[in-house]
Amino acid sequence: MLRAYIIDNQAVARNLLTTVLNNGGHEVVGDGNHSATNFARMVKLQPQIVCIDIGEPDKDGLALLESVREQLPKALIFLVSAKMDSEIIQAAQSRGVVGFIVKPFNAVAVLMSIRNTILRIAKQAKSQTKLAPDNDVAQAQGESPANSDEALNDGGHQPDGQN
Repeated sequence: MLRAYIIDNQAVARNLLTTVLNNGGHEVVGDGNHSATNFARMVKLQPQIVCIDIGEPDKDGLALLESVREQLPKALIFLVSAKMDSEIIQAAQSRGVVGFIVKPFNAVAVLMSIRNTILRIAKQAKSQTKLAPDNDVAQAQGESPANSDEALNDGGHQPDGQN
């Protein structure tokens, strides 16, 4: 399915998550700690999914997320942590995190988180692609995209599924 890379300073956690992802049909192409050598290897392998435990959600930990996003702009980044609160979630999302994996691992929850995130992103991309040509036509005809027939007939639904 998808190629994954795991970054966590705890080898036991990396091994458990590797097992969960492999059993779920994903290919774990590498794993390691927060070292510069490991980051370079991850960038070289170009995984589609990065599961990262940043340690403490302080400036240094959040900087790790920014570094991954800069180095792998197309990768889906999942924050792995035992500590999840609204402040951490918001800070992580603002740095490109698309999903969350809670420790201790529950195999079903991990795989569902990844699956649901991929489906949500695919749905958003599809709706943006579907709306883009109509918006171009509406603008070419002098209408604003909000007044185009499709925008008026969509029932008021937001592209990301939130109302």
